[in-house]
Amino acid sequence: MKRFTGAWTALVTPFRNGAVDYEALGRLIDMQIDEGIDGLVACGCTGEAATLRHDEHLEVVRFTVARAAGRVPVIGGSGKNDTAQTVALSKEVSALGVDGLLVITPYYNKPTQEGLVAHFEAVAGASDSPVVVYNVPGRTGVSIAPATVAKLAAHPGIVCIKEAGGAVERVTAIRTLCDIGILSGDDHLALAEVATGADGVISVVSNVAPAATAEMMRLGLDNRFDAARKINNRLYPLIGALFVESNPIPVKCALAMMGIIENELRLPLTPMRQDLRGGLEASMRTAGLL
Repeated sequence: MKRFTGAWTALVTPFRNGAVDYEALGRLIDMQIDEGIDGLVACGCTGEAATLRHDEHLEVVRFTVARAAGRVPVIGGSGKNDTAQTVALSKEVSALGVDGLLVITPYYNKPTQEGLVAHFEAVAGASDSPVVVYNVPGRTGVSIAPATVAKLAAHPGIVCIKEAGGAVERVTAIRTLCDIGILSGDDHLALAEVATGADGVISVVSNVAPAATAEMMRLGLDNRFDAARKINNRLYPLIGALFVESNPIPVKCALAMMGIIENELRLPLTPMRQDLRGGLEASMRTAGLL
């Protein structure tokens, strides 16, 4: 099975007057592909999947697959906080023609490591699409232990982990135990994690800087770290500015500054505070985006 590598954008879901803005989503998808991104992820945390209705979730994934039209692969989010719902959604998302499923660890109920293995194996066993396990303990309250990742890697349907645990050493710990694909889920650590064995990144900053993010990953994966560090250093202030409030609040504000989407979120998320926008704008200018 082909490995997921390079720079993947965790797409925002644009809204206008409370509804999904498919015209803006189409613009964003085309910009990503035109600027060389390697893949797209629809309906993850950055895509506000938690506030999408079921029909909206499926339509956003369907639209993304159709708009990409085979130009780049598409991964669709399909995680819920219980196994039965995750299996059901994964089957529906898989049927839309995605190249993979992004399945977050069940949130709120804090399963044990044994529960995580049972959960992900059930999802992978019921789906026709390869599964990318998503570890993001800052959002879910549970972290997948490296030894658990190694157990999951033995399942033929589980091919990759999106690792957003906030620690570079987790990549090393996982890589010493198994050869599962690893995509960084932390923009500020992505290049360092590639240096320690990751295959790329599922990125937030690439929503606004796809060309730079994709080039940085290509250089890093080619062991050309001197050149990759120059890009990383240029993007680093912007990456920091994109996380001064909960994601995707700042990145939606940034995309609105670029004229790509409206600066609209769904409650309980609210638009970026006015006193923080100056710093975001300055970092975007430093990155050459405004």
